[in-house]
Amino acid sequence: MEWQKFMSRFFAAAIFLLLVNGCSAPKEILKVNKTESEASNAIFEDSSKSAMEQFINGSIAETKGDLSTAISYYLQALKLDSKPGIYYALAKDYLNLNKLPQALEYSKKAVALDSTKIDYFELLSDIYTNARQNDSAAVVLSKIISMDSSNVEAYYKLARIYETNRPAKAISIYQTITNIIGPDWNVLMHVSELQAGQENFKDAAASVKQILTLDPGNAALKKLLAEYYQRAKMYDEAVKVIDDVLVSNPDDLDAHDRKAQIYLSENKWDTASEEYSYILKQHNVPLDLKIRIGATYFERSLKDSSLLPVTKDFFKTIDKDTANWQVKMYLGAIALNEKNDPDAIENFKAATQLASWNVEAWVRLGGLYFDNKKYDEAEKVLHEAVIYFPEDFRVNLILGLSFAQLNKNAEAKVNLKKAVELNPKDVTAISAYGYTLSQLKENDEAVVYIKRALSFTPEDANLLGTLGLIYDGQKKWNECDSVYEKALSIDSSSALLNNNFAYSLSERGIKLDRALRMAKIAIKAEPDNSAYLDTIGWIYFKAGDFNSAIEYIQKALKVGGEKPDILEHLGDIQYKMGERDKAKSSWQKALDLDKNNIELKQKIEKGEN
Repeated sequence: MEWQKFMSRFFAAAIFLLLVNGCSAPKEILKVNKTESEASNAIFEDSSKSAMEQFINGSIAETKGDLSTAISYYLQALKLDSKPGIYYALAKDYLNLNKLPQALEYSKKAVALDSTKIDYFELLSDIYTNARQNDSAAVVLSKIISMDSSNVEAYYKLARIYETNRPAKAISIYQTITNIIGPDWNVLMHVSELQAGQENFKDAAASVKQILTLDPGNAALKKLLAEYYQRAKMYDEAVKVIDDVLVSNPDDLDAHDRKAQIYLSENKWDTASEEYSYILKQHNVPLDLKIRIGATYFERSLKDSSLLPVTKDFFKTIDKDTANWQVKMYLGAIALNEKNDPDAIENFKAATQLASWNVEAWVRLGGLYFDNKKYDEAEKVLHEAVIYFPEDFRVNLILGLSFAQLNKNAEAKVNLKKAVELNPKDVTAISAYGYTLSQLKENDEAVVYIKRALSFTPEDANLLGTLGLIYDGQKKWNECDSVYEKALSIDSSSALLNNNFAYSLSERGIKLDRALRMAKIAIKAEPDNSAYLDTIGWIYFKAGDFNSAIEYIQKALKVGGEKPDILEHLGDIQYKMGERDKAKSSWQKALDLDKNNIELKQKIEKGEN
């Protein structure tokens, strides 16, 4: 028979190849050739022997890793006989060469010719996946699953595709895999990660718990379980899991740290400190980690002074084992909070001796105090820092802002001017400098800087309000009103803007109805603000309602203490009410607090307003 003659020639060729290749793995070559022969018999049952020859030559080239030659033979075979197996072989080799368009073309043809072969569909899905055509790959994989509902590999590939854009669908598929093969480490880990990605930490914890049934002694898994419990706010369960880790390894510092973090999530700072105390006493803990723990408690102690002793103990413990400038800085800051100036000076001096070159310590510490409205402490720290870093923008800015908050405007001017010179585009520095100039009555210069700041942030209502205040002081009423109107169009509910504009109108005795409405907005927002109470009282005075006026002015003095401008207003109202002796007494009190007020002196001397 022709087929028997052909096969005898094929085995002769195989023997020739064996001789050419010497002794290199003869059993493997014979095995491959036998396998290829059987495959060929299945594919080419009724095909011409020429097509069979070309296909077998291609298979032999493929086994040698020569895919280009294999493809050439397969293409010759395809010209003689268009069997689906040839298309499949071509698609597979093109995929291995990363020639995806050709691989896709031939793979589609193989599937079209024989839609019963799962291998063909699997290859097509792989090509789509490599081409990043995930939707198409998902369609093909779904087809495979419809042909074989137990095909775990297809399920797994489909789940991986859905992980990015359809995590819930991916989770469902992974659960199907679990139903087929039972709990599997990799599958369950994928599920837990997807659940955590959706912030479904309770379910993520349940998945990790299943993994632990496969490996109950795995400490890393237990820590992951505790983390998911913590993020699910299941704090008691999280602590139990970490305690289980610590039973096996009581010296596990990471477990102690995780336990402390769980307590911090519950706002149990004192309980967490017990874990941190243990960590800080260990010699093998990196210094930067110890300082980070102490710094966390220091920042918290600024809001909760009850933690200050714990924080001090932490840094004292750290200080025993090292001479570090950061530790000294924090100890100095703690001493300042305790109003223990000698200790503060000692530690700050030690810090500058250890690292006088490091500006970051000064900036962080000064900035931390400023952010927590501890302006006196910020001034003390940064006043020393500016000696070492006179050209540092941040040191000058925060020091200048601290002076300004303490109403030390002459001192603030020096540092804020320097900050503006160092960074002429910083809006905070420019606006703060402009405001400080206005406080010093250097209004023309103040307007220049406030306008410069507004050139960067033209919709800043607070800056516009500051400019309006300056124009008011200059009695430039048109400019004042225009700026206030623009500011209120941006922020109509601002208590400060409403109060300041209302006071400006009342001083001029115009639009008193509108001024009263704005003053009421300010009072509603801050009913115990003495400046706002004074404003509304003054508006009532200008409107002739002396009883309401004196009621608000007296309340302003009660909540805000005796201030010269409010006392002067009280005297003016008392005078209009015919209580001249009381008026003179109120004016005198105001003059005692503001000895340079010429108008007050004249009122007292004349005995009239």
